[in-house]
Amino acid sequence: MTDLFSAPPPTTTGPAPVPSRTAQRRRQKASAAARRRRRRRRIVVLFLALVVVGGAGWYVYEHVLPGLSFGSFSAKAADYEGQGTGPVQVTVNPGDTGTAIGRTLLDAGVVKSVKAFTEAYGANPNAAGIQPGVYTLRKEMKASEAVAMLAANTGRVEYQVTVPEGYTVEQIVSRASGVTGIPASEFAKAKKNTKATGLPAAAKGNYEGWLYPATYSFDPDVDATDILSQMIAKTKAELKTLKVPSSQQEEVLIKASIVEREVSRDKDRPKVARAIQNRLDNPDGPNAGRLETDSTTAYGLGTPTVPPTQAQNHDPKNPYSTYEHAGLPPGPIANPGQASIKAVLNPAPGPWIYWMTVDLDTGETKFGTTWQDHTDMLAELHVWQTAHAKDK
Repeated sequence: MTDLFSAPPPTTTGPAPVPSRTAQRRRQKASAAARRRRRRRRIVVLFLALVVVGGAGWYVYEHVLPGLSFGSFSAKAADYEGQGTGPVQVTVNPGDTGTAIGRTLLDAGVVKSVKAFTEAYGANPNAAGIQPGVYTLRKEMKASEAVAMLAANTGRVEYQVTVPEGYTVEQIVSRASGVTGIPASEFAKAKKNTKATGLPAAAKGNYEGWLYPATYSFDPDVDATDILSQMIAKTKAELKTLKVPSSQQEEVLIKASIVEREVSRDKDRPKVARAIQNRLDNPDGPNAGRLETDSTTAYGLGTPTVPPTQAQNHDPKNPYSTYEHAGLPPGPIANPGQASIKAVLNPAPGPWIYWMTVDLDTGETKFGTTWQDHTDMLAELHVWQTAHAKDK
């Protein structure tokens, strides 16, 4: 019986509709694009995995393996025996790892293998303290010997320049040139660039007083600018430690340089500093504010170690003649040390305006307040000079 209210079933006979060529091409392109995307993702994932694994491997190789020992599971590293033969220079650069140093030594013929060096590096607790620099080692050394030499700073090539208190710039340059082999002309050229050397503007281009007396160590590749800048930096650091305001630094160095050249004993320096200040503070006194020091005249003559004559002391053409010109000289006359700088900053209390070294061997210096004191001290000096005339 037929249901009048039911729709007839769908017709299922006949072939299925065939997609058009356009639709087929679209499906093929979409499928190919999907395959390309999947391939790109696989390549990216593989690349990232290689980066991670490679980075971890490099870190282990550079930083972990040098400190590890694998006992019987590790092949014995190729190594030399003994302390080596001929000398060879190698450079340890800032930031070099044990492996990097080992490669440098291998290339220079010092060690037989990087592995031998890194193993010795890891076994030596002082290896982490190896400093950058140039070292003289030996060819064909046992790796542990090479590490020990580097860690102990043995064989480090450097120039040592000692600047005594009271040296002038000319004397310092001569010594530095003699030690390093840098021509004096290079120092003259370097001094022109005060920005590079760090010379303060208050010095007005005059390096006198700003090259701090000390012993300096320089690498073989040092140049004149480096040497001057290190000495100036040392002076700045010292003045900062002593809390000398920048506006007073040049004046302090002028006074300290005079103190440095006038006496040799540290205990006398604060007294000389006071006598100098007493003269400066009394322009109407018997010395009319003049320091009247032979050391300043001698510096102006270019002969700082030779006592000037009376005529030379009273030559007004010499701007450093403190017999003729009142007040301080135009600049420092030497490079003062800490004791002289401290003496200027903390002069001893006292009324002295005269001082004289009466024994040139011991440096004994006497102080006075009157012209008679000065006359007596001068007579005592003449007695000493007469007694020691035969020693000359």
